Amino acid sequence: MEMIGTAIGSHAPDFELPGIDDRVHHLARYLEEYRGVGVIFLSNHCRYVQSYLDRLKQIQMDFNGKGFTLIGINSNDASQYPEDSFEQMKSFAQEKDLNFPYLRDATQDVAHCFGATTTPEVFLLDGEGILRYRGGIDEQPDRPEGVKVAYLREAIISLLSGEAIAIESTEAIGSSIKWHQKGP
Repeated sequence: MEMIGTAIGSHAPDFELPGIDDRVHHLARYLEEYRGVGVIFLSNHCRYVQSYLDRLKQIQMDFNGKGFTLIGINSNDASQYPEDSFEQMKSFAQEKDLNFPYLRDATQDVAHCFGATTTPEVFLLDGEGILRYRGGIDEQPDRPEGVKVAYLREAIISLLSGEAIAIESTEAIGSSIKWHQKGP
């Protein structure tokens, strides 16, 4: 199977994207400030994203003061899925009380460069911008109480403690990113 996007051990693509806070967010600035950054592709309507939101907010609370932050990115085509429009992202973030930045990738360039295919799908970067983990949050999208392996949480702990990440890649369980339709 051909690897698409950013490979483990490679530099992730830099980006500048608008956030729901009406500011432009630069990945490079986050990398200057944090020892670890979790770029996670989300959508407003994906049931898997809905199921994982509380776990993601808890990860942000647990690690934000320790040199880590999550950054949510919505790359879905809003012309096909109006619930993923920028305005709807703002409403979603407020309603769900998101505690991490939520950015809009309207061109889908960032999703393509990272090789994202699923929501939610996470890309854990070290402070140098090198991809150290890619995949799912854990193995139980529908049953938070049944989690046996918290892939993202364990990868963050290893990254922040300077240890090798035991599991560098997993399959992200979720919905497909809704790509722009090609012309006729």
